[in-house]
Amino acid sequence: MAENADVNAGVDAVIDAEVGAVEGAVEAADEAAVDWDWATAEEGDGEPRTELRTDVPHPARMYDYYLGGKDNFPADRAAAEQVVKLIPTVQDAARANRRFLGRAVRYASSLGIRQFLDIGTGIPTAENTHEVAQRLAPESRIVYVDNDPMVLTHARALLSSTPRGRTAYVDADFHDVDTILDAAAVKELIDFEQPVALLVVALLHFLPDSDDPFALLDRYKQALAPGSVLILTHGSSDHTPQEIRDAVTGIYQAGGITIATRTHDEIRRFGTSGDDGWELAGPGVVSINEWQAGDEPVGDEDLRLTRAEVGGYGVVAFKKS
Repeated sequence: MAENADVNAGVDAVIDAEVGAVEGAVEAADEAAVDWDWATAEEGDGEPRTELRTDVPHPARMYDYYLGGKDNFPADRAAAEQVVKLIPTVQDAARANRRFLGRAVRYASSLGIRQFLDIGTGIPTAENTHEVAQRLAPESRIVYVDNDPMVLTHARALLSSTPRGRTAYVDADFHDVDTILDAAAVKELIDFEQPVALLVVALLHFLPDSDDPFALLDRYKQALAPGSVLILTHGSSDHTPQEIRDAVTGIYQAGGITIATRTHDEIRRFGTSGDDGWELAGPGVVSINEWQAGDEPVGDEDLRLTRAEVGGYGVVAFKKS
């Protein structure tokens, strides 16, 4: 009880200052925009659908910061640093999320899946989906989808396929289901008559309930053949004090980012509703650092983390019919 009181008092003392600092950093970045020609960057390829905004934080660039990357701007760093002050383990959680992706992709590959549709890809880092999948099965085909221009400029890093496999990048938003499923690259690389691994890792908690993310995800799931798998992670406040949750939400909202943490049961609905032909794999809906299936054990880095430190759930589900 005393510990909770200390947490509450600390949050009450800093929440307004933290949100104000983010708003100030956004304004400062707007006044002194970074001089970077993203459209002609060395790794750039194609015209983006969305304008690059360096004056406001973006979740993909904040995530890049959490992972120790350099593809972020002052507004991203300002917002991310305020989150770190409130949740010092958020960077550990981001790395655990990345390790989950690796375990889940390897599990899908062990089932014989050779097609991967990764939506909300984020900025390339170590152990991208195609690197994990093609290490086990060089013939694997991967389509990445994102609508952040920063990700687009690094698309070549995502297109370094093995000679036997293929990778492609589609500039589109998760909400645009038909645009993604009908994209030329998707039609060329993905055979929806065969099993596919659909990845929505650390994406759905940026969709508010008003967007009906359950219905949107169902449209993708309905397009998949039996034997396909869904791989997702989602932020949750089940193990986070209300005051911390409100403070973090305020920081993201100050930067114009919607964030919607959900409960264990709500996140389970993304995997299966119980009568939709989908079944949870492995241990079901568990803390990201605890998810494991097949012969691959969870590593010591993950075992040292608590559920409160990770703050999210990992889910893998497979389509039976």
